Amino acid sequence: MTKGDETRDSVLREALAQSSQVGLRGITIGGLADAMEMSKSGLFSHFGSKEGLQSAVMDYAAEAFTQLVIRPALKAPRGEPRIRTLFDRWLGWGGYADYALPGGCIFVSVASEFDDAPEGPVRTKVVQLERDLLDTIETIVRGGITEGQFRESTDPAAFAHDLLAIVLGYNFSARLLRDPAATGRAHDAFDRLLDHIRS
Repeated sequence: MTKGDETRDSVLREALAQSSQVGLRGITIGGLADAMEMSKSGLFSHFGSKEGLQSAVMDYAAEAFTQLVIRPALKAPRGEPRIRTLFDRWLGWGGYADYALPGGCIFVSVASEFDDAPEGPVRTKVVQLERDLLDTIETIVRGGITEGQFRESTDPAAFAHDLLAIVLGYNFSARLLRDPAATGRAHDAFDRLLDHIRS
């Protein structure tokens, strides 16, 4: 990795941490430059614009999520062990695991930031990342059907959306309400969802 690559990586790590707390629109070139003890022009040269910075942060977040949540899940056996690992790691990402961001799940915050935003490159990227995650969940569920662990009548898309709803509810309860029962309730809801599709 070149010095320029190392600098860019450090900037994106800081930008991701900040955006988890103040939102993607809340990060600024000036504020980030101050935090990194860089000049604005030096930081600007890495991204070209605030929109370029936002897109890069989302790519960086997606790679972190893949490394910390998706890949560990894909190492688990197909079917229920794989979807359970994904769920557990995903809760940790949005909650208080040692790999969680300081402000919780960046994808939850940017979803509310950009849900009603005009079409544009950053919104398009946010939408695509969410669709990619749903596709991954559907693929894991199909694997469970193939393994005979889940009923053949299971609708993978419906399961993916129900699972997303559980995780979003957990984020609301754990982060906003600071409900100590949030994790237990999320696991109970997940178990009920699994019970519904087991063969």
